[in-house]
Amino acid sequence: MTLPTTLADWLAHCERLHPKSMDLGLGRVAALRERLGLRFGATVVTVAGTNGKGSSCAMLESIALAAGWRVGLYIKPHLVHFEERCRIGGRSVDSAVLLPHFEAVERARGDIVLTYFEFTTLVIMRALAEAALDLVILEVGLGGRLDAVNVVDADAVLITSIDIDHVEYLGPDRESIGLEKAHVMRAGRPAIVSDPMPPKSIVEHARGIGADLWLAGRDFAHGGDRQQWHWHGRAQRYAGLAYPALRGANQLINAAGVLAVFEALRETLPVSAQAVRIGLATVELAGRFQVIAGQPTLVLDVAHNPQSAAVLAINLDAMGFHPRTLAVFGAMRDKDLAAVIAPLMPLVDEWFLTDLDTPRAARAAELGALLPNAPHSCHASPAAALAAAAAMADPADRIVVFGSFYTVGGVLKNGVPRLAARHAG
Repeated sequence: MTLPTTLADWLAHCERLHPKSMDLGLGRVAALRERLGLRFGATVVTVAGTNGKGSSCAMLESIALAAGWRVGLYIKPHLVHFEERCRIGGRSVDSAVLLPHFEAVERARGDIVLTYFEFTTLVIMRALAEAALDLVILEVGLGGRLDAVNVVDADAVLITSIDIDHVEYLGPDRESIGLEKAHVMRAGRPAIVSDPMPPKSIVEHARGIGADLWLAGRDFAHGGDRQQWHWHGRAQRYAGLAYPALRGANQLINAAGVLAVFEALRETLPVSAQAVRIGLATVELAGRFQVIAGQPTLVLDVAHNPQSAAVLAINLDAMGFHPRTLAVFGAMRDKDLAAVIAPLMPLVDEWFLTDLDTPRAARAAELGALLPNAPHSCHASPAAALAAAAAMADPADRIVVFGSFYTVGGVLKNGVPRLAARHAG
């Protein structure tokens, strides 16, 4: 066959290969990893969990970069461009960097049929493995036990907060979901759990395999006031820390786990207190309670399950007074949509519901059926929904765009929106 020559063509090729979009299992990826001779010369940290993975990955990256380490990051999904999934030196790679790795995976796979996620994971891991890096951060896509990332034996793992999500693959409760995610742990290696109330299954699995388990509240802890916060681990302490640049009530929980990772790796990847301060102060991640100044204020958040929606509601409530809150919302049909919407109901005055460009998504009309008594309208795209909300908003109002990555990505497609609402009167 003639091999694709552009990133768009390669991604289309990956989408056509496997009859299923998701086919969990490590066998195919493990076989290809051996054929490719894929090995990491860098320290590897794997990050799993339900919520907080992306923020934790971004903080790990930012602190390590501030310490002078060469860092590679595999983060997912992307908001706008596929290249966002592979970062080297704090920047998304150019598509040209990835093309030879697509070709290498294609030539090596033979008769092995890979899913889109498996193929692209191998591509990005190969790109990171061949770069001259000190630290590689790998974000788990779904679960842990059968996720493609789990073919790598990480030097340390971080498990963030656990909530009920993807029940058809991971199980119906936090215990079964926690156990799936716990399988990224390795015997004798640090396993940091930042969830303040982790499922017992995580703790029991760590003990069963002999992982070096770090628990929030036991092995590390944090506290603080409105001005600053402090953290202590098994042997290290930080006082007078400024709050992370990422906004939100949950970010200290994420940051505490990140600092525990660096303490656990201090022999091979030391970071100074100054690097911690700079890294937390400069960390950026689009779509995680991202507040964009304007008239009205715009808030972007990829909250798409009940726990993250509840955190979003807390964060919105802490923002201060806005006469009205208008919500642009689109989400996948397989989520507990009623439970996602519920925490926002007391805060949102009008809903602008959107279709999304994927078969998995709930139609705007389906979302509207969940809001029979709330003012709402249906729109063909996130951009159209945002335009309608902006047309209805007064300068002092706020618009929150939340739900799927497709929702937030849809309003970022042409850059960060700068809103200028009609003036009241």
